[in-house]
Amino acid sequence: MRAEIQTLVDEIEKSLDLLRQRMDFETAPHRLEEFNARTEDPDLWNDPEAAQKLMRERQTLLDKMETAQAIAQDLSDNVELIELGEIEDDAEVIAEAEAAIIALQTRAAEKELEALLDGEADANDTFLEINSGAGGTESCDWANMLARMYVRWAEKKGYKVELQAETAGEEAGIKSAAYKISGHNAYGWLKSENGVHRLVRISPFDSAAKRHTSFTAVKVYPVVDDNIEIEVNPADIRIDTYRSSGAGGQHVNTTDSAVRITHAPTGIVVTSSEKSQHQNRDIAMKALKSRLYQMELDKRSALVNEVHENAGDAGWGNQIRSYVLQPYQMVKDLRTSFETSDTKGVLDGDLDGLMAATLAMEVAGKSRAEANAED
Repeated sequence: MRAEIQTLVDEIEKSLDLLRQRMDFETAPHRLEEFNARTEDPDLWNDPEAAQKLMRERQTLLDKMETAQAIAQDLSDNVELIELGEIEDDAEVIAEAEAAIIALQTRAAEKELEALLDGEADANDTFLEINSGAGGTESCDWANMLARMYVRWAEKKGYKVELQAETAGEEAGIKSAAYKISGHNAYGWLKSENGVHRLVRISPFDSAAKRHTSFTAVKVYPVVDDNIEIEVNPADIRIDTYRSSGAGGQHVNTTDSAVRITHAPTGIVVTSSEKSQHQNRDIAMKALKSRLYQMELDKRSALVNEVHENAGDAGWGNQIRSYVLQPYQMVKDLRTSFETSDTKGVLDGDLDGLMAATLAMEVAGKSRAEANAED
């Protein structure tokens, strides 16, 4: 076997080892049996939400088991084909098997990254908020571009996207938008997008065709499962209703259907304006709980952030990424130094490379933090 292919085989085996460790492969069949037994309980669907959660957990475990088994089998089959091709001096068989191993290594690396999404809320659905910064029309247009980018990314992932609230810009774009994005690991992937995004371009709104810099803030919060207790004291919140200024037709614009909840101890303000008042109240309360939960997650990750800074890695400051369209084409993540000249692809939702680099850095930071804690 050629040295280059042997290296890929070794990388695939390392990815398989990580996949198996993350799912506790030895006990996985037993846990699957327990899930199967619970799904046969005739009273299971008396609580639909609990039943759906159980079914999702079962399917997640089953998918992980099948993925690891499929990769292992494909690797074994193609290694055997190469050995057979070498014995029979069949160059065509060897070439086909090597091509399959090259593709398998890419797939195994992707699954390895997905396996790293094992944080407490990584598997959850997520809220995504986009708020334009200073700069008027420029920033509002940039916020709209980011909203489109994330919606396209989510649709490519097969996630469900629901607009929760939106405020239009005075001349173009949006001042703000809030989405709920539903799908397995939605929060785990999108959490890396928290921060300020910077755009440099020739402004389409400037008759002098000058270069402009715009900033937009992105915030990501996990949708909190009902079984996670987040206490909200009714005395700590103020609930206001008002007329929506966003899309929704005549009824939304002429009734006080929009809801704003203000949490006094933290100053958090959440809104929802796309549905009925009752639905908006429920959505806003869930968003508030998610924000409070995210604050708790941020406290827990303080040690990880400190380790990153002490190790000399890119900081976790507010400005996380630059998108330069003029005088050259470049998107660069300031935390990981990952960069690409495919600005069109990124703005069309091709974000996996940027997200994966940040995820790998975060996992490395956790590993260093755990090692320091043991010392």
